[in-house]
Parts: sequence; C-alpha cells; structure tokens
Amino acid sequence: MISVGVVGALGYAGREFIRLLSAHSEARLTCAVELEPGKRLQELIPGFRKMLDIELEPFDAKALARKCDVVFFALPAGKSMPLVAELYKEDVVIMDLGSDFRIKDRSVYEKYYKIKYTNPELVEEAVYGLVPWYRDRIRNAKIVAVPGCFPISAILPLRPLMEEADPDVPVVIDSISGVSGAGRGLTEVYHFPNMNENLRAYRIGNHQHIPEIEQEIGGRWKVQFTPHVAPITRGILTTITLKPKNEIDPGSLYKCYDTELFVRVLEKGSFPEINYVRNSNFCDIGWTYDERTGNIVIVSAIDNLVGGTAGMGIQCLNVRFRFPEDTGLKLPGMMP
Repeated sequence: MISVGVVGALGYAGREFIRLLSAHSEARLTCAVELEPGKRLQELIPGFRKMLDIELEPFDAKALARKCDVVFFALPAGKSMPLVAELYKEDVVIMDLGSDFRIKDRSVYEKYYKIKYTNPELVEEAVYGLVPWYRDRIRNAKIVAVPGCFPISAILPLRPLMEEADPDVPVVIDSISGVSGAGRGLTEVYHFPNMNENLRAYRIGNHQHIPEIEQEIGGRWKVQFTPHVAPITRGILTTITLKPKNEIDPGSLYKCYDTELFVRVLEKGSFPEINYVRNSNFCDIGWTYDERTGNIVIVSAIDNLVGGTAGMGIQCLNVRFRFPEDTGLKLPGMMP
C-alpha cells in the first residue's frame, strides 16, 4: 500500500485528486497539507464524511517524507517550487498538479506566468506527466509535472499528426471550459450573474498554456490558442484546425492510441461531447478532413478536473509505482 500526501487539499484539483484516491485499492491518503491546519478534512469538504477522517497539517518536508511515499502538490503557479525544493532533499517521489515544472524554458515561463523560477535545476529534472507519451520516463522519475487541462485536450489529439503539419501555418485551437477550470478563488468575472447564460473568451494570444502546448507538440509549430469559459461546472471541448503539408489519413496515425486505456479515437466524422467524458479520465477525439480548405478539423473532449489534472495524476502514480494504469480510474462518463 502506497502512502500519499497532498499539499493544497482544498483546491479543486486537490480535492478531486483526493476523491479519486479514496477509491484506489493500492494507495491511501496519509497526509493533507493546507492553510487551515488542525481542522479536519471532512469538516471543510462535507462530501468526504464517512470516507476520510484526516486532520490538516502545516507543511513540514521531513514530516511529509516520514509519512509518505509520494507527495502531490495542488497549488497555484509559483507556490509549489520552493516547497518542492525543500522536499526534494528527502526520500519521496514528488508530483505537481500545478504549473511550476511543466515548461522547460525559464524565460518563456517567466514571460507567460510573470513569476521567476527559483529552482530551475528541478524543472530540468522533472518529467512531463502525459502518460501516453512519457510512460517509460515516469516509471523512474523523482519529480513529475502533471499536465494542464487545456494542454491535455490539445496535445493528445495533435501529437500523432504534427510531423505531417505545415510548420508555416499556425495550429488554431479553440477551447471551451467549465467554470471549475478557474479554480476555487472567488472573482467577479465568475460570479453567477456574470456567467449564467454567458460565454466569454479571455487571455487571447497570451494564455499561460500556449508555451506548454507548443513545447509538447515539438517546439516547431506555433499555436493560436483561444480559451473560452462557459456556464457549465466541468468539462473541456476543444476544436483544432490543422493544415497538413499533404493530404494524410489521421485515422492511421491515431492507431498509436489503440492500446491506450484512456484515449478513445472515434470514427471519421464522429465527434465527442463533454457528456460522454464527464467525471472520467477519458480523452475522446473525433476528426474530419475538410476537402474544400485542405484542413484537418479535430474535436476533443475531457473532464477538466479528472481527465485534465487529477485523473492524469492518479495515472502517473499508477505508472510510477507499477500498478495497473486504470486502478482507481475505472469510471465511465457520467450522463446526465
């Protein structure tokens, strides 16, 4: 049985990770770190009543290492890195559900996040936690950088096709996310009267996930990424327009996912919906070839909390500790 700690237990990513972990047959939560030490997790998150009874603790690297085989960080940008630097000295595996270790280029990270790297040597060592593409490296990693939700919805459908993409034409990515993607913090923008029956684009051309996507599709292609937020709780629907150098058959290139448990590629002309992936770790991918424009149009759907962050974290844990990859993740999409 693997002992797991979570730093940032009350945020949406942290609590979703804990929810999935509670159903894991080979791992258990032994430590939860938050700003409200001394309070009990089930008091602050009533959904955990009769499921988990654990007291929140302050961050203490040595105490975490004594109690845990692996520690997950679920903190806002810039908050994980200094704490990970403390914990790195101890004999414990580290997995970050946040953004601090995903982007390898220090100057690019600082440009998009407006935060300085404090420990670039740890970023260099971190393995990007997109399981289908980094499985072998994750198995021996000391630090795993679990991907972001928008990037997962874009990278998984794009990566098998990129060698056939025209490098002179930007890849156009339009994503619509549920409000939970904005996190637990309260802002006027996401106040119910502002979001109800509304749809808005934001951070056009300078979203922090742009460099993460460009890095992981090979670094030679630019992306035009436009995120939107919709009045739904969870889910991401991403539409991608790709210009190939020559006519290609995406169906044959997507066969690389035939053995992937959580990537479902649909038949040409069939497209996914959020309803079919909600509360699951699946990424559904559909595509078509537009003969009039010569573009390939791809649609992907994930649950931004499970398939976007927490579920990929559980899958990384399973790979790292040699459990079956679907342990704790045998959840079909939830509809209605």
